[in-house]
Amino acid sequence: MHVVIMGCGRVGSALAKSLESGGHSVAIIDRDASAFRRLPTEFVGQRVTGIGFDRDTLVEAAIESAGAFAAVSSGDNSNIIAARVARETFGVENVVARIYDPRRAEVYQKLGIPTVATVRWTADQVIRRLLPSGMLSEWRDPSGHVVLAEVAYSAQWIGHKVSQLEEESGARVSLVTRFGDGILPKPGSVIQDGDLIHVTMLWSDRDQVERVFNAGPTEGH
Repeated sequence: MHVVIMGCGRVGSALAKSLESGGHSVAIIDRDASAFRRLPTEFVGQRVTGIGFDRDTLVEAAIESAGAFAAVSSGDNSNIIAARVARETFGVENVVARIYDPRRAEVYQKLGIPTVATVRWTADQVIRRLLPSGMLSEWRDPSGHVVLAEVAYSAQWIGHKVSQLEEESGARVSLVTRFGDGILPKPGSVIQDGDLIHVTMLWSDRDQVERVFNAGPTEGH
């Protein structure tokens, strides 16, 4: 996948390194060309000097072929504008914006732009939003036998009941995050586009759970 990053600070440069190490092509944008010195010497991706929400700058960074965009500059306004341009103008599916003010982050989550506030920032969280796949462990009991995890799922599950996902996977859906709000699923709750699904399961069952989530619902249900 091609990923465009706006902001070559400590977070942006770390993301660029991690993504490129994972086999993805990367273009990183910063208005200050000297910021690119933070990139490792082995970085082979594109360095684009310019404003990250400017259309021409984004096109130079190959936004039109990008599958993901991360706005991680030091400015909240710039980040959210760039994220919206990437999604609404260029149709990038996986977009995340770094927001320093947690109150503003909540507002933008409700607008459908995934955000990560500095107080709970980790590179893993950002990469998770950019490259949604597999399982992200969030908590394990002291024995290590039970895990609470966010598990990526096939788009085929959208429109199906949470109860069917539980039945087929054997995992218990503990929480659904929808537009930044936590929701406790009820009987009849349906999976919506953009939902983040958090499940409780046995650690030994994780491979089976991932397979069911990735495969989509069984025909006939």
